[in-house]
Amino acid sequence: MAVKIATWNVNSLRARADRVDAFLQRSDVDVLAIQETKCKDDNFPWELFENKGYEVAHFGLNQWNGVAIASRVGMEDVQRTFVDQPTFGKGGKNPTQEARAIGATCGGIRVWSLYVPNGRSLDDEHMPYKLLWLSALKGHAATLLEKEPEAQVALMGDWNIAPFDDDVWDIEYFRTNLMTHVSEPEREAFHAFEEAGFTDLARAYTPGPGVYTYWDYTQLRFPKKEGMRIDFVLGSPALAARATGAMIDREERKGKGASDHAPVIVELAD
Repeated sequence: MAVKIATWNVNSLRARADRVDAFLQRSDVDVLAIQETKCKDDNFPWELFENKGYEVAHFGLNQWNGVAIASRVGMEDVQRTFVDQPTFGKGGKNPTQEARAIGATCGGIRVWSLYVPNGRSLDDEHMPYKLLWLSALKGHAATLLEKEPEAQVALMGDWNIAPFDDDVWDIEYFRTNLMTHVSEPEREAFHAFEEAGFTDLARAYTPGPGVYTYWDYTQLRFPKKEGMRIDFVLGSPALAARATGAMIDREERKGKGASDHAPVIVELAD
């Protein structure tokens, strides 16, 4: 069955419910992986999706993070967190699990909606947490393919990494200011997924430079076209074989009340 899958960091689902509603109507996507819902299960807008024929699963613990999957091609085996997902506690104290990963099988595709931790700065305690988190995710994803090489797996979300120099508006600015998202350890962690057999399903159809998925709200980054490419759909070999097209919906970054991220949409053949 031909389907369209998408990922979108909405940066507060309740604040952008109208925009998500319009996007679902306009894009006609079958599966949407959502990040930064910023709500708990008890105040998640379930009806927004259910009224349009989507099943939806959500994982939210507080007003931060939060991930969800909406599907109109079925939903089975919902899983909150992946195997061995690391916990975090400031200063190493009282580590808890953050709402950063939810998986479900939708139309035969094992979909993961992922909100990878932001390293914050190169010497912040969130950076080793981020790298450990990515390593554990890679281990889980690699195990899936070892058990079933023909499995269709989509790792979708906000990765908080720009894997190549062209994925930021000015790489020298990032290097001079010792910024995250472009450091070698982060990039190595991202490319480890490629080494494990996963492919960026959108890049071949949306080549750079200057093709971004995120623009900071400050300093007029969007009108200046100063963005970053940090949102990805990584597909297993069997899923990559189905990819027929992709787009980054830059229109969703425009106008009042926009998220600072744009949706990434991938088309899959039967």
